[in-house]
Amino acid sequence: MVDWDARYRAEGYLFGTEPAVFLQRQSRWLAPGSRVLCVADGEGRNSVFLAGQGHRVTAFDASSVALDKARMLAQARGVSVEFREAGIEDWDWSTGFDAVVGVFIQFAGPDLRARLFGWIGQAVRPGGLLLLHGYAPRQVEYGTGGPPCAEQMYTGDLLRAAFPDWEILRLADYDTEVSEGSGHKGRSALIDLVARKPG
Repeated sequence: MVDWDARYRAEGYLFGTEPAVFLQRQSRWLAPGSRVLCVADGEGRNSVFLAGQGHRVTAFDASSVALDKARMLAQARGVSVEFREAGIEDWDWSTGFDAVVGVFIQFAGPDLRARLFGWIGQAVRPGGLLLLHGYAPRQVEYGTGGPPCAEQMYTGDLLRAAFPDWEILRLADYDTEVSEGSGHKGRSALIDLVARKPG
């Protein structure tokens, strides 16, 4: 079990202060002023970016240390994000957001992940979007970020099965160089999903 408070206590921002490249490229799918939920958002780099684009953003994380840094980042960037301290099993998933964003939320094993994907699907309003970004199984060989467990990684087949009736707008599995703080650095095996919930 990762002690996230301890990891986030290190000086600076573990994953940097700039958003994931995935989010920079794929946030174009979001309608102006969308109501967005960022899941397990850590130190706020992604939620703060989306707020800077004019979206109404709620972000939660289980680490109070990470959230303190996220609030400082939002203040420094002059944006407003509703930050909440909660774990995924404590979060109220009943609210229908225009979009749910999950970036490197691969702390969950297969059973918990199945439940998490169900909760995420519930939290997206009909016609809304899911933007999900993570590692593919070969990432374990690269060792440049993420858990050392292939079963916690994503495949295209897994994601299609998890969201079977959704319209796939982007599904890509690729390798690239990543430089996101000290936490994600080097050659990485990535997978992107952008999908629209049936409306």
